[in-house]
Amino acid sequence: MKNNKKDRQEVEFNKNKKRNRKKYNKEEYKDNDNKNNRKNKDDNKKLVLWLIIALLSIFIVTCLIIATVKENKDKNVIGEDEISYTNLIKQINDGNVEKIKMTVGSTTVEVTLKGEEEPKTGIIPSTQAFIELVQEKSQEGNEIELVQVKPNTFLIIADRAFSLLPTILMVVLFGLLIQMQGLGNKGKVYEPDENDTKTTFDDVAGLDEEKQEMIEIVNFLKNPDEFYKMGAKIPKGVLLCGQPGTGKTLIARAIAGEANVPFISMSGSEFTEMFAGLGASRVRKLFDKAKKMSPAIIFIDEIDAIGSKRSDGSTAADNDNNQTLNQLLVEMDGFDSEHTIILLAATNRPDMLDKALLRPGRFDRQITIGLPDMNGREAILKIHARDKKLADDVDLKAIAGDTAGFTGAELENILNEAAIIATINKEKAITNKDIDDALKKVTVGVEKHSRIMSEKDKRLTAYHEAGHAIVSRFLQTQKDIKEVSIIPRGIAGGYTMYKTNEDKYYISKTEMLEKLIALLGGRASEKLILKDISTGASNDLEVATDIAKNMVTIYGMSDNIGPLSINLEKDPYQMQLFGESMENAIGKEVKALMDNAYAQAQAILVQHIDKLHELAALLIEKEVISAEEFEKLFE
Repeated sequence: MKNNKKDRQEVEFNKNKKRNRKKYNKEEYKDNDNKNNRKNKDDNKKLVLWLIIALLSIFIVTCLIIATVKENKDKNVIGEDEISYTNLIKQINDGNVEKIKMTVGSTTVEVTLKGEEEPKTGIIPSTQAFIELVQEKSQEGNEIELVQVKPNTFLIIADRAFSLLPTILMVVLFGLLIQMQGLGNKGKVYEPDENDTKTTFDDVAGLDEEKQEMIEIVNFLKNPDEFYKMGAKIPKGVLLCGQPGTGKTLIARAIAGEANVPFISMSGSEFTEMFAGLGASRVRKLFDKAKKMSPAIIFIDEIDAIGSKRSDGSTAADNDNNQTLNQLLVEMDGFDSEHTIILLAATNRPDMLDKALLRPGRFDRQITIGLPDMNGREAILKIHARDKKLADDVDLKAIAGDTAGFTGAELENILNEAAIIATINKEKAITNKDIDDALKKVTVGVEKHSRIMSEKDKRLTAYHEAGHAIVSRFLQTQKDIKEVSIIPRGIAGGYTMYKTNEDKYYISKTEMLEKLIALLGGRASEKLILKDISTGASNDLEVATDIAKNMVTIYGMSDNIGPLSINLEKDPYQMQLFGESMENAIGKEVKALMDNAYAQAQAILVQHIDKLHELAALLIEKEVISAEEFEKLFE
């Protein structure tokens, strides 16, 4: 019974699919042969266009060369001497001209006088009148040899080409503009029968709740009539929000794969061009293309490129962006029941989008794609480990525990880097060490054993990193130390790595204060032991200052400022509400937090200065210390 019901649903779906496409060519998007034909046609068009451009370029260069030769020839045919027209007439009348050579259609003549070997060049105002004058003088007994040379064919072509060249260029430019009005090779279509590009929900991990929310969209695309009979309306647009690499594009592809419908993908930046009006035209063409393939999914990645808040239109670029956004709004309002089309869009800056785009009836639904938790990271690692040879001792769950806060793209990159490291080391399988090295490479940078450090710099780095580690060891909320190293990686001279085996969704004030203390531990150690400070703490100071500033201005964690949120990145003019006195108060509060954290870091190091010396000496000796070796110092 279940199979029969499933068969009936498939039959109804196919009937609905045919009904939606009755106004269009039913075979256009049906099989691979047609797709190959379309691809070949596009390639042929490109080839013809480039061929025309190449021939036109060659033709123009040839004409320029011929014209230059002609001009030089007109100015100085053979001899360098010239004769004026008045003098030429006088010489003809006096019978001193022996030979005149001229090109048909040209006003330049070559005159040979009697008793002279080198001819002279002259310019005549009228060719026919001059010929009649020479013939008349010859009849009177003053014999003059008149030689008329046929003009060069290439020169004639050059003259005509230069007269037609502006028209030709205008036609070519107009053709290019017409070509740009369409989508061209933009708006890539993924057909449902393309097995090599088909993505399903099985390829998506760590987004269980998001996948459940998308199932109703898949069901609507498969059986839209059932929803229409009930009077339900599926959301016209679904906006996927989240940090880069969290899987927004992947889950959009999976929806198309599950629904078994065409998937048209286009980036927001592909709508914009140097010519005004092309963005709005491409929006129209995109939706026309989707209607021909209905039911279908349109996916616009980085939609904030065309959907950002409309400006006052003070510049031509602003006007063009406004037109593109307005056309997108009109197309979304024009959706009807005859065309089953769903618009998916992705952005990592939803606050930049125009409010008209987010209202009900356009992007009715916003789905936030967050960072995966530990179980999600383990599932993501399992998916990306399918085609990789892992050693038997590799524990993906442990790796997931050490990568809290990582996105799916970052996890994929770690496994890929581990595979590269294992291949370079000529190993039979990827080991835990390869994955650990890949994690360090991605987060800190490439290890630089070749960099030669002086004993002074090595000692400074050792005490700096030892200061971070010792201070963190005696702070309750700070993470456990995983590794301390003074081997340079990336731009860092050394590093202190912490264990990230816990997912955190909220950070308390105490934890942020102790984070400031841990960050300033390196600078405090330099000042305490070496009686000097260096530039090695520049990144620590930058991160710590940002944390202190956010505590005061965004999170409202200052007792003196109070529970206020002043985010100048979102609203640069927000500070004007409070005046200059508030700016001074915020500056004093941030400095007070930094000074207090620095004093506490120094106090911890003074209390445990013997352990600081021991750890620094061990670092100078071994360069890298593991978590077990670090804890032995305190046993």
